[in-house]
Amino acid sequence: MAEKNGKDEEIGEDAKNPKDGATAEDLAKEFQEHSVAEFFKKNRQMLGLYGKIRTLTTIVHEYVSNSLDACEEARTLPKIEVKLDQLGEDYYEVTVRDNGPGLTLQSVGKAFGKLLAGTKFHRLMQMRGQQGIGASGVTLFSQITTGKATQIITGTGNETISLEITIDPKKNEPKLANVETLKRQFKGTAIKAKFKDVKYIQSDQSPMEYLRRTAIANPHAEIEFIEPSGDKTVFHRTLSDIPLKPIEVQPHPKGVTVDELISMAKYADSFKVSSFLKNEFDRMGDKAIGEIRKEVSFDLNKNPKKLTWEEAEEVVNAFKKIDFIAPRMDALRPIGEDRIKKSLQSILKPEFLSVIERKPTVYKGGFTFQIEAAIAFGGEAGKASANQTAEEKANAKDDMQKLQIGKHIEVMRFANRTPLLFDGGGCAITKAVQTIDWKRYGIKDLDNAPLSVLVNISSVFVPYTSAGKQAIAEEDEIVEEIRLALMEAGRKIARYIVGKRKEAEKQEKKRLYMRYAPEVAIAVSALTKDPRKDLEKELLDIVLRKLKLDEAQDKKVEEESDDEIENELENELKKEAKKKKPKKGSEESEEVNE
Repeated sequence: MAEKNGKDEEIGEDAKNPKDGATAEDLAKEFQEHSVAEFFKKNRQMLGLYGKIRTLTTIVHEYVSNSLDACEEARTLPKIEVKLDQLGEDYYEVTVRDNGPGLTLQSVGKAFGKLLAGTKFHRLMQMRGQQGIGASGVTLFSQITTGKATQIITGTGNETISLEITIDPKKNEPKLANVETLKRQFKGTAIKAKFKDVKYIQSDQSPMEYLRRTAIANPHAEIEFIEPSGDKTVFHRTLSDIPLKPIEVQPHPKGVTVDELISMAKYADSFKVSSFLKNEFDRMGDKAIGEIRKEVSFDLNKNPKKLTWEEAEEVVNAFKKIDFIAPRMDALRPIGEDRIKKSLQSILKPEFLSVIERKPTVYKGGFTFQIEAAIAFGGEAGKASANQTAEEKANAKDDMQKLQIGKHIEVMRFANRTPLLFDGGGCAITKAVQTIDWKRYGIKDLDNAPLSVLVNISSVFVPYTSAGKQAIAEEDEIVEEIRLALMEAGRKIARYIVGKRKEAEKQEKKRLYMRYAPEVAIAVSALTKDPRKDLEKELLDIVLRKLKLDEAQDKKVEEESDDEIENELENELKKEAKKKKPKKGSEESEEVNE
């Protein structure tokens, strides 16, 4: 006991008189403020800048998506050139040029040299980017891997300037150098930057695949890509009309939090809470203000800048009780059913294509979104497997089997017409695709099917899972809408597959009948002594009548509803499962034999 007390006293003494431990004053000296640029400099993986292949594709993505947004806002048909030059091992120069509106000297620094600065973060508007991080993050990455500045030439049509840009990470501020006004006329923006620790290879996640999918979702854009080898690929525009310009919307009361309400109130121009709510929120009228007044304990004539947290909580709770009109849906700009059809037919050349555009709806009560889905079957749809052989193709029994050999499903994910190539495992689109029972739609082996599935979500606020913007959060409403779109598209594919299979069966029957009719005629003629030619003609007439009966049956199938087709396929699957399942008696006999 005495020993224990001695130890306690010793510990207590150390605590009272620390010798080597830091004091509060020492710790205070260590406190430092860090800018957002410093944070992302140390955590570049949060921007999707990790992995040599992924990083290069992300760089191209950030530049190209900015170019597309700029061109569309300026109502210009996008023409984008992307060029990659290999300078050494894992060392590349990326050049991207567009024909957009260009940038002024005052805005170019913020666009490419200041993180969390831009035209997107503070607005509820459907655009490809949202945070104002991407392009500046790429400038920072070039700087920390090569020590070199990013070169930019930008022209507004009236003035063309050339400059070099770097970022001061401590201040998150752009540093411009060698600024020069050029005499030549130019409209658009051209960027050239060098990067180390990146790599270009042809794969499902390469810049080539990213640009291919960008062309699919943006058929109004012309994209030229020059690979490090010098090979050039041009994705020609298939449509010459520019999508409607996105509309900025106000936040809906159902989608706001207490903290957001407080932040908005601080910077409001209104002098009353009631007028602040009417001016700053969508679907907020006099009737709603009257209902809110009944639910809160304070006067709505109060200055919104003096709103307390508790009062803001009362307002948000009142929002939850009121039945507001759904958020405005006209702000959404989907790809469009016709545009998807033309684009996929041009690039994939499918044997059959089903495109579905769902009606706009809402997630989390206050954010509108719209789902588009397409399923392409046959042609160049699906992804070729590496183990495909010529022998397998030669041994295929029919055209359907030839199509399916060496093919597997390709899932193309998009958000606001931008391809999502990475982080598929944690994406709402992938989850929705995986929950579909594809066998009910005639796709019996998903890993060996010439199938491309496209899903695009359009929203003024896409719920990305990270700053890298490569996966969509699994919001229940979003997953369910994707499922409904895929099932609707799947029914159309099922009808085609069933019809194709029946046609193949009919042709096989006809071939067999026509092959054996002459032989049967010879045998019957030998028995009856009737003329062989007459018997052969009669048999062929019977064959034709049989085939006509089959055609009548096929027409009846064509008149069936999509649900009936789906039920028919489901019944076939049940029959196949019963055939494969061993009978109880046979199992018992096997046990006895053993």
